[in-house]
Amino acid sequence: MTAIDPTESTVHAASAPGAGATGSVDASPSVQRSWRSTVRAYIALTKPRIIELLLVTTVPAMLLAAQGLPPLRIAIGTLLGGTLAAAGANTMNSYIDRDIDAVMHRTGARPLATGSIPPRNALIFGWLLSLASVVVLGAMTNWVAAALGALAIAMYVVGYTLVLKRRTPQNIVWGGAAGCMPVLIGWSAVTGSLAWPPVILFLIVFFWTPPHYWPLSLRYKSDYAAANVPMLPVVSDVHVVARNIVIYSWVMVAASLALIPVAGMGWLYSVAAVVLGAAFLWEAYALKRRVGTSRLNPMRLFHGSITYLSLLFLAVGIDPFLG
Repeated sequence: MTAIDPTESTVHAASAPGAGATGSVDASPSVQRSWRSTVRAYIALTKPRIIELLLVTTVPAMLLAAQGLPPLRIAIGTLLGGTLAAAGANTMNSYIDRDIDAVMHRTGARPLATGSIPPRNALIFGWLLSLASVVVLGAMTNWVAAALGALAIAMYVVGYTLVLKRRTPQNIVWGGAAGCMPVLIGWSAVTGSLAWPPVILFLIVFFWTPPHYWPLSLRYKSDYAAANVPMLPVVSDVHVVARNIVIYSWVMVAASLALIPVAGMGWLYSVAAVVLGAAFLWEAYALKRRVGTSRLNPMRLFHGSITYLSLLFLAVGIDPFLG
């Protein structure tokens, strides 16, 4: 924890409200605010919104693997271990990227960019979360899931953040594989092994990541350029970006349809995959058509892609209960 500045609170033992015969006093509002802000800063390091999206894919993978509800212990262990793994990886990503976060307008308010948390503290916090995740997954589920959790952390911290992000415009393509690991972790936590259905789920998220993230990096192109991060929109023409978004969208939809025969999915998922896939492709082509016009709004596809993945995996989770 960061130290509290003694000038932020003044305690007079004899006269402060709440002081008793022992001289104890209630915590002053400034101290309480300082502790709350410190806790919020550490939570912000973990990037809770990203964790939420990862859990959206983990739970349905467990339900599909169990063909219903998994054992409560395994469900709790997977969600807790997965949350710790994502939090640890995100914290170490924040530690490594604190220099470029301080440059980019979108990330300038992050705790390490503003200096509200010392970098050394953040690094220790990230390691503790990561180690705890492996222990929790191993103890409450199995060591296959724990090994996949450790691999996911390594892929994100080393593969994406250290190796790919600042070196290649394909960073989000291959680096995004770390974000696909929760489906493998969820499946293996229930079954103790892997099979073709979680591989297809992995591929859905893998091919979804570029058309999800490239619109965001298109919107914040100047930020990435200022930070010398070679996101595809920074190094390529917007027409090239739009074309790649359409290509990856088609492959993603094809992967979502492949799950139907591979996992024996029922009518609910089948209808959802077709309808949601058609809607995603419509938005991808709409973005492509609007390139060069004042109507270009890449964030529409970015937000729509989150809705797509959430609803598709909701269908994955519900489908086993419909026989």
